[in-house]
Amino acid sequence: MGDVEGLRSRLRDFAAARDWEQYHTPKNLAMALSGETGELIAELQWFRDGEIERALAEGPLKERLADEAADVLLYLVRLTDVCGIDLVEAAHAKIDRNETRFPPTA
Repeated sequence: MGDVEGLRSRLRDFAAARDWEQYHTPKNLAMALSGETGELIAELQWFRDGEIERALAEGPLKERLADEAADVLLYLVRLTDVCGIDLVEAAHAKIDRNETRFPPTA
């Protein structure tokens, strides 16, 4: 499967090999992330909830969602790397804050 650090390193190498670092500014990466998120949403936009489960089981929707989710993840990992943010640490810190904000109900 791999880890976030390995993915971040591979993305750095991928961008460097293509001289794309000049384009990988926080603003550009955030805009690209937003666009890819829109593409992910578009795959589900006109389905009813019950239809999504059936389409995932019967057709190519799962593969399309996997591609779009991967694009979202890749841009998010690259954005946080460029900004010097440890994504996993930030996620754990956010969950910690949410545990205080939203205590268990039972």
